[in-house]
Order: sequence, then structure tokens, then C-alpha cells
Amino acid sequence: MVTIAIIILTVAISLLCFYGGLDLDKLKFSAHDVWHRRKWWQLVTYGFVHGGWGHLFFNMLTLYFFGRVVEQYFAAVWGEPLGQILYVVLYLTAIIVSSLWDLFKYRDDWSYSAVGASGAVSAILFASILFEPKMGIYIYLIPIPVPGYVFAPLYLLYCWYMARRNADNIGHTAHFWGAVYGLVFPLLLRPDILQHFLHQLGI
Repeated sequence: MVTIAIIILTVAISLLCFYGGLDLDKLKFSAHDVWHRRKWWQLVTYGFVHGGWGHLFFNMLTLYFFGRVVEQYFAAVWGEPLGQILYVVLYLTAIIVSSLWDLFKYRDDWSYSAVGASGAVSAILFASILFEPKMGIYIYLIPIPVPGYVFAPLYLLYCWYMARRNADNIGHTAHFWGAVYGLVFPLLLRPDILQHFLHQLGI
């Protein structure tokens, strides 16, 4: 499956960075370097490196569960191999799109950098909600699953609020725009998916 291949590639590149096999500074997203030094590859490569084991594990675990859902629906809607190709396009472009806000915002800040697949994983998560809005999603410390259609607006509000606070070292803006992109991408290709979404909700 494509999801497994992405996970293997991400884990391999991240581990090489952890143990010195690859230079993290060349792969991480530096808004200043992308904008002023034209290191455009960083708009993609940063999504395959992570800041630590916990960061890597959480992103890849989320991708494993929800990526398989999206991959199956893409194959059902567009057939194979087109569905698999579009799935890869969604993932890779989500890495880029989720970083654009921070690129413009921090383009003159040489100290700003980011790593991780969180923006792309958020896109995959929200694409899965688009296809299965009633699926249960577990949130930390809440012992019962939250329906996707409830989780989605709460997640976006949380990301927006935390991005405005700017009180931690988490890329909440990337999470927000990645999630939005995960909804927009399938709908741009097949607007009738919206009817499927509404039907799943009984509307």
C-alpha cells in the first residue's frame, strides 16, 4: 500500500537524521532560506524528517490508521492506479501547502524552522473525515471516540486559537491549513463527494 511506503520512507529518512546519516539542517524547512536562498526543496523534504521519536511515532501512527481509509476511497472513486497517484499528490502537495502561510510570515526570520509531516497528516485525517464523517476519533484523555464531523471543527478552532497564542513550538498553522487542504483537494477533483459526505450525515 502507498501509505505503508510513505511511512517506511519517512521513518528511514528521519532515522538517518537522528543518527547523523543525513544533515537535518539541509532538509528542514527554513522560511528564510527558502525565500531568500531559493532552497525550494525544503518545502517538501521537511515533511520527511522529525524532531524526535514521539513526533515521528504519533504522525506515522495517525497516517497509518487514516491514510489507509483515504487510499481505499481514492482507489474506489478514481480506480487504480490513478487513485494511488492522486493520493500521493495529495500528501506531497499538502506538505507544501501547509507551510506556505509560515513561509510568508517568517520569510525574513532566519531563526524560524520546522520539521515533520503534521500538515500532510492533518490533510489525510480530514480527507478521511470527508469520506467517513461519522468515524470515531480518539482524543487524548477522552475515553470515548468523537465523531469526525464533531472533531473537525473543534480541531480547526483549536489550531486557530493556539496559532494566535503562539505559546509553544508546535506548527499549529501548518496543522490548520493542512486540514483545510485535505477537505478542498478531493472536492476540487470530484465536487460530488460533497453529496456523499452529506448522505453519510443523513442530510
